[in-house]
Amino acid sequence: MKDFRRYTITAALPYANGPLHIGHLAGAYLPADIYVRYLRAKNKDVAFICGSDEHGAAITLRAKKEGITPQQIIDKYHAQMKGTFENFGIAFDIYHRTSSALHHQTAQDFFLQLNKTNKFQLIESEQFFDETAKQFLADRYIIGTCPKCGHDSAYGDQCEKCGSTLSPTELINPKSTLSGSTPVLKNTTHWYLPLNEYETWLREWLLEGKKDVLKANVFGQCKSWLDQGLQARAMTRDLDWGVKVPVAGAEGKVLYVWLDAPIGYISATKAWAEANGKNWEDYWKSTDTKLVHFIGKDNIVFHCIIFPIMLKAHGDFTLPDNIPANEFLNLEGDKISTSRNWAVWLHEYLQDFPNRQDTLRYVLTSIAPETKDSEFTWKDFQTRHNSELADILGNFVNRTLKLIQVNFGGAVPARAELTLYDQQVLSDLKDFPQKIDTLLENYKFRDAQVELMNLARLGNKYLTSTEPWKLIKQDREGAGTVLNIALQITASLAILAVPFLPFAAEKLQIMLGKGKNSPLIPENLRNETNPFVWENAGKADLMLPYHQINEQIEVLFSKIEDADIDKQLAKLETSKTANKKPEPLKENISFETFATLDLRIATITAAEKVAKTKKLLKLTLDTGLDTRTVVSGIAEYYEPEKVIGQQVMLLANLAPREMKGIVSQGMILMAADKDGTLRFMQPNEKTANGVVVA
Repeated sequence: MKDFRRYTITAALPYANGPLHIGHLAGAYLPADIYVRYLRAKNKDVAFICGSDEHGAAITLRAKKEGITPQQIIDKYHAQMKGTFENFGIAFDIYHRTSSALHHQTAQDFFLQLNKTNKFQLIESEQFFDETAKQFLADRYIIGTCPKCGHDSAYGDQCEKCGSTLSPTELINPKSTLSGSTPVLKNTTHWYLPLNEYETWLREWLLEGKKDVLKANVFGQCKSWLDQGLQARAMTRDLDWGVKVPVAGAEGKVLYVWLDAPIGYISATKAWAEANGKNWEDYWKSTDTKLVHFIGKDNIVFHCIIFPIMLKAHGDFTLPDNIPANEFLNLEGDKISTSRNWAVWLHEYLQDFPNRQDTLRYVLTSIAPETKDSEFTWKDFQTRHNSELADILGNFVNRTLKLIQVNFGGAVPARAELTLYDQQVLSDLKDFPQKIDTLLENYKFRDAQVELMNLARLGNKYLTSTEPWKLIKQDREGAGTVLNIALQITASLAILAVPFLPFAAEKLQIMLGKGKNSPLIPENLRNETNPFVWENAGKADLMLPYHQINEQIEVLFSKIEDADIDKQLAKLETSKTANKKPEPLKENISFETFATLDLRIATITAAEKVAKTKKLLKLTLDTGLDTRTVVSGIAEYYEPEKVIGQQVMLLANLAPREMKGIVSQGMILMAADKDGTLRFMQPNEKTANGVVVA
């Protein structure tokens, strides 16, 4: 594995058209942050780059929806996203904006270089035009049925259900989102990048050169695209919001967002370098720099095929070493949907679970969709926090530190003669940093975090087996040895947890006495430097004898109560109810068919639950003409004693049928609310039984 001099790490630029949710965090930003924190812990030269993608149709669509300008939209959501990332400890070196003058200039210069060296083809083609709105339609202004999966709300550039990249003309029954009308095709001229001319190079660089480097899901999608054959792709759009095409005759045209956005990584690096006395070209144009893009599943094609072709066509830039894309995260059995408000919004999470950023980081890493889609549930969130973070990691740390405070006045006890078990535990401790190191280098963050927790399990098992709280009564030196070794494990946890649990790691390092040296430590053993660096993890003498740990010991992870989880589930249930659409109308029937239905008013005179069922009630009805039995599936909504005396509408001439051994003579008419709750259909005033409903 090559030892790079510096690292440029990018995380996909999120659209500044809405708040961030857990799918965003799990897809790109959390794995990127884990990797960057790991590199920094090893004292690597890293530029961690991100920013808001503030152009494209998604922004203008949101602006139209909210009745404000695109500039107001990007200002609002850029500030919100930047604050959310900071609150979750996503440690970007810069969080930039593609609306900045520096970015516009950088993107235009990039375009001009490609144009000057004849890398574009000027092609006249037919594009969708909205005759009602009097404008050409950007891809996201067109929706229709996906030709690949049948989803009826696919966009003109992508189906968000199956993830397929599309062209607007591939959609079945396309409609304009501006007017709802069917668009027409109209001639327009654009600058195209001939992707097909780079197909041979891509196969060599990507399919052959990175076959054993890329994750299987990334490689598979890239191979599928290349096997279908690449086509020239327009790099400009007829739109008034974006980076203006900087050539004569291009009035009313802007750079395609997928040319504009990835150049945002470069312009952001320029801004960061200028502010920090760096040379930005070192991070983008050097063979000693490792470039890694962290993205979600829907961005694979753009980062693995289109952006590398752009960099290759330009000729001066470093190509990505890896693109460790994640798949999608689902929520409680359904796909995350911003339009349906089916999401866990990060800013709301921070309000509902203050100071629990590490919990969400931990859970999302535990279920990370690294090679296939995964699912977040609130019950699993609670279980992982309580049984792993609190009961394993937090419990071990708390027991170790409190036993040292109580029995040794907070001073690290010296080790006496080691037992074979002591020696084995120290030997096992030594192996963990390398295990975690190897997994992180290979972007296996989920497995790496498992090893971190396995180290805490090692410590818990060691304490449980040796019982120093009992041993101290008969062998103080032996108990001191046990607690010394437990503290070495704790100190390694404080280092190795930094990429995954940065807030807890910082608290733990402070509790261990970071930044202070006890006067009890002999002069020749004092260490004025910070011992909590990656290279010290796994060492048996990280915490020196007599070092004083902090007097203030706090619980790292308190339990999450059922009420907190019930609140979140109720919030999602509200979203589900609000978005439930009425059942579609059935086919028309003739009046003659309707006239055959005998609808009557009847009164319930008796009711009881049907044995061995959850949903059925046995009802006795007075129809004014007879007394009959009807079995109805309303037991989940009504208690038997509460329905007696209710007047109801009865379909009286429905053919009798047997249900659970009871002959049911008719059907009670009910209305179903959005949440599925059943309600009686009944007259608003009491009337005679047997009255015909006409």
